[in-house]
Amino acid sequence: MAGTGRWPGESEGEAMKITVDEDRCCGAGSCVLLAPEVFDQRDEDGVVLLLDPAPGADLHAAVTEAANVCPAGAIVLEQA
Repeated sequence: MAGTGRWPGESEGEAMKITVDEDRCCGAGSCVLLAPEVFDQRDEDGVVLLLDPAPGADLHAAVTEAANVCPAGAIVLEQA
């Protein structure tokens, strides 16, 4: 929903659960640029590190954008 800060399928106050597929990650780093509170990268190979698998609602829009732009499709969002 544009402008709401919600991710697709989210109701107000609903929790988000994030999982990442390290095997699919190509190390592009878009997720880290968009949501550094939630994602980081391993120094040795650039693969995503999930810092917060259940971020607060204030980060949902950034995390959703990160998942949408991930070239490898390595970020999966679910309702918690």
